[in-house]
Amino acid sequence: MAETLGSLADKLTIKDIREFHLRQMLERKDRKFSQKDLKAKLRLLNSQKQDLVKEIDEFVFSAYKFKLRLRDEKLKLYNALQEMGRIPQTRSLGAAISGLAEKNLQLWHLEDEARRKDVNLAYVGKVKNRIDIANQQRNDFIDRIDELFDQMVREHFRKKSK
Repeated sequence: MAETLGSLADKLTIKDIREFHLRQMLERKDRKFSQKDLKAKLRLLNSQKQDLVKEIDEFVFSAYKFKLRLRDEKLKLYNALQEMGRIPQTRSLGAAISGLAEKNLQLWHLEDEARRKDVNLAYVGKVKNRIDIANQQRNDFIDRIDELFDQMVREHFRKKSK
């Protein structure tokens, strides 16, 4: 399966973060890209976001028509079991999406920290370890979104069949 609601929400939150940072760059005087280039990037990003929002709406509509598989089990082999599932046990789809957005923002800043040129490799290694944990939590939020949405759709069909 290509996409799930969790993976689509993940892409949208990352695009939102990218948009925020592009707009910040536009306001700064010490830009690393020209204003023309930044505006072009924002236009492209806006178009991508519109397509993604449409894709999310179509996904949800199709899910309630029961025309697609809602969950995709991941088979990641590189993460330690003790690092998996270390997110708050939320019962709300909105809270899970919010947690995913927060985790993506944390990852954005950790990646920036890992790219610093003024720190030693030991420091970068510590940051990379934090990135691994945060990325696992990001994937756990994606899985939780998919699980909660699957429950919502199944409950809808249970009520509808009564």
